[in-house]
Amino acid sequence: MKNLVFIENGKALTDSLTVAEVFEKQHKNVLRDIKELECSVEFRRLNFEPTTYRNHQNRKLDKVLITQDGFTFLAMGYTGKIAAQFKEAYIREFRRMEETLKQPRVLSDKEQLMASMKLTIESVENIKKLDTRMDQLETKVDSQITLDYGEQRRVQKSVAKKVYSLTSDPIERKSLFAECYRDLKDRFGVGSYKDIRRNDKDKALKYINAWIPRVDAS
Repeated sequence: MKNLVFIENGKALTDSLTVAEVFEKQHKNVLRDIKELECSVEFRRLNFEPTTYRNHQNRKLDKVLITQDGFTFLAMGYTGKIAAQFKEAYIREFRRMEETLKQPRVLSDKEQLMASMKLTIESVENIKKLDTRMDQLETKVDSQITLDYGEQRRVQKSVAKKVYSLTSDPIERKSLFAECYRDLKDRFGVGSYKDIRRNDKDKALKYINAWIPRVDAS
């Protein structure tokens, strides 16, 4: 989880990537929300600064730097219990960062970094709760997602490899194909091999590799 608010060029800011992560939205949708805000050109210029970042593939992509006023305007449309918690966390962090910037002495780079990394205790607790919730959701989703097309093809190829290794007779192969798929469905409790859960994919491939027909092909 990123810091909610950070200091950049003497300003307390957040960005569209952080907003997307915290409010569980796709980044492209947050960029769309910003683009569709019904605010004046002057307000947009002062509070939403287009910029870029590098993703893990080193691709240059768009993002937007957002001021406190810009965030308040944008977040008005985000609802729900989690959204409310993080609106409060953002407000606290913006206020804390603004107070940091008002301090009479000039912070060193290290101190600014430490200040930007520090979250309030309540924010940390909210983030922990969100991380736990996201982990639970990911586990639930992973247990329900079935094989995609590429994974289905891997299963098909594994079955074909096994059957072809057992016999060269076309009639026997047809029977073995049917038996292997039937056993595979029974083993994983599904109506079709396509319904095998993604997190069972490796188990399914191992099962196919070790599969032995009830009557050996001659």
